[in-house]
Amino acid sequence: MWFFNAPEVVYGEDALSYLDDLPGRRAFIVTDATLHQLGFSARICEHLQRAGIDSTVFAEVEPEPSLQTVERGARQMTDYEPDWIVGLGGGSALDAAKAMWALYERPDITPETISPTYRLGVSKAKLIAIPTTSGTGSEATWMVVLTDGEQQRKLSMGNRELSPSIAIVDPALTAQLPPALTADTGIDVLTHAIEGYTNNWHNDFCDGLCLKAMQLVFDFLPRAVTDGPHDIEARERMANAATIAGLGFGNSFAGLAHALGHSFGAYFKIPHGRTVGLFLPYTIQFTANLGAGRYPELVRFLALPVEDEAKCGLVLANAVQALARQIGLPTRIADLGISRVAFEEALPTLVSNGENDNSVLAAPRMPDTSEVQRLFEYAFEGKSVDF
Repeated sequence: MWFFNAPEVVYGEDALSYLDDLPGRRAFIVTDATLHQLGFSARICEHLQRAGIDSTVFAEVEPEPSLQTVERGARQMTDYEPDWIVGLGGGSALDAAKAMWALYERPDITPETISPTYRLGVSKAKLIAIPTTSGTGSEATWMVVLTDGEQQRKLSMGNRELSPSIAIVDPALTAQLPPALTADTGIDVLTHAIEGYTNNWHNDFCDGLCLKAMQLVFDFLPRAVTDGPHDIEARERMANAATIAGLGFGNSFAGLAHALGHSFGAYFKIPHGRTVGLFLPYTIQFTANLGAGRYPELVRFLALPVEDEAKCGLVLANAVQALARQIGLPTRIADLGISRVAFEEALPTLVSNGENDNSVLAAPRMPDTSEVQRLFEYAFEGKSVDF
């Protein structure tokens, strides 16, 4: 038995005004210090005030949120007793809000024990997710990624009951994103779409969503990076793409690029989108070299020129890297300023955490330990994968 989870999605111009008529008593807003200082949380509070809802703000979420931050926020949430939780920000704030919500509902559990295998029984509050980046798709999924700072690793977890009740996708919130952040988060959307379509848990309900999200990224991400504050259409279409991809891969799964990216990003503290996007072409080639994957379908959908179907994986990987170069992203680890010495010192940890990441579960080609190591090494040098 399978399930398709989706929030009510409010999108487009002036979507934030939906909050003006929200029923409820108290809202606990989870965000980061920068968005709070820029006045984003104040805007949310104003809308909630029009609805007669009191609110408080927890603005302590860091990039790649830690277990400790989640536990601290959950304690404050428990004291405030909200009936609405509002996650405001990128994937870090939205994931932190989900995890805090779980602990608020179930004070008997810890963040790392959140699992899809048992019933949480949420009843105290509902979650509204308001993304301010066009990337993670966390507003449309029940998955959570946190960081264990002590062990320098990422923890992937989730529960279907943690799917937001409402996602508010207002492109005005992403209009001023800097080009580098637009690129980082945008390539994350592409990775979600491609892995959501090609992993072993792909399904009819998600395929169309993943295809559309992929198309939107190729068409609009370069424009959003180049002229984001002024190209409202590109911002809106990328905001839509992020949520659409979230619905797609969130009801399918991720894949090997996420496993390697989680491991690498947590160790070297590199933004999530940049790492998964960097590894995506290498994992596409690795999968296609065994004849696995659905890459010919993606190549045909994108109308990429190819004469030999056996080369579709390479063609798609090259298209991803061409897009990355166009928007100023690195295509090999060495371009991130990480030395060979530092990389080789980290390699055993990278391999161990990568092969144990949950994202490998549905990979269409499962690598062994030596292959995981070689994928990291090839990505460091920027070599085409030949194994």
